[in-house]
Amino acid sequence: MSEITVTIIDRENVAHELVAPTDMSMNIMEVCKSYDLPVKGECGGMAMCATCQCYLESDHVLAEQSDMELDMLDQAFHVKNNSRLGCQIQISDEIDGIVLRLAPEVD
Repeated sequence: MSEITVTIIDRENVAHELVAPTDMSMNIMEVCKSYDLPVKGECGGMAMCATCQCYLESDHVLAEQSDMELDMLDQAFHVKNNSRLGCQIQISDEIDGIVLRLAPEVD
């Protein structure tokens, strides 16, 4: 089993270093939930709710955003140029060391 490290900065500006397996087809949203970080993921990872929105803070190059992700971010709050949906970032060796910040929660 191969693992990578990801850093998630929560809404209180606390950095959490998480270990994620690359052989389980997980995404950032699922990893955050497995560590009990405050990511809702209400749609279950279908890019339909933006409750897992995060900001890419490292220099990693991610896969191009799908039309579904772009459409959801177009409707979301607190969107920035570096916004991504955590459910659309697959855990892989290429993102080892990535740094992401959770977007503010919308009530």
